[in-house]
Amino acid sequence: MTVTWEELGWERVAAGVGRVRLPGWDCTAGLVVGAGAVLMIDAGSSLAEGARLRTWAEELTGSRVTHLALTHPHFDHVFGAAAFAGAEVFGAVGVDTVPAEELRADAVRNGLDETAATEAADALVRPRHLVSGEWTLDLGGGRQVLLANLGPGHTAHDLAVLVPGSPGTVFCGDLVEESGAPQAGPDAVPSRWPAALDRLLELGGENALYVPGHGAVVDAAFVRAQRDALAARFGVSR
Repeated sequence: MTVTWEELGWERVAAGVGRVRLPGWDCTAGLVVGAGAVLMIDAGSSLAEGARLRTWAEELTGSRVTHLALTHPHFDHVFGAAAFAGAEVFGAVGVDTVPAEELRADAVRNGLDETAATEAADALVRPRHLVSGEWTLDLGGGRQVLLANLGPGHTAHDLAVLVPGSPGTVFCGDLVEESGAPQAGPDAVPSRWPAALDRLLELGGENALYVPGHGAVVDAAFVRAQRDALAARFGVSR
């Protein structure tokens, strides 16, 4: 790598794995580096933010982003996707059905500049690869990454990314939030959310590091406590 994670304001989570907390909505983007490929996890809230992520990734790895995984269809996670030209884009089945105008309107309601929101909506990238169960990506050098469709929960189309290692790293999207209470908007499926977190814990295990869509990296105990809090909040029994 030409620069360190820390020099660019990123957090190194494990060998070849890092993440950055973006300003504005405190949204996380992740990066996983293989021997012959580079995976970005989520793309930021605008075309400009996506371009910054692309530039950072190139400075960190010396190569372009080859794969992009979108954890769920909310503007702060997907509106920068068009900046990653040539990348193979992955998402949960159904993520491609969410109307661009719906995302644009939500972005404006949440404070994104209207021009930036319109530009991003007009350029919205739909995933070419739709994950219905699990999908293994080979990034080269013995590094394999597992994409898992765990929704519905925070949305109807939630994708988690497991990076094996010691410890493993799980990028949770907004199935897990640390910097505030989990947000259950009109597209959430609260009755299924606790079960999605059960599957997330099964995927990562007790010793993994869990990277929320917003906030600091957490452990399995935090995810379990959030699962129980959501079950109590929405009256979901085991």
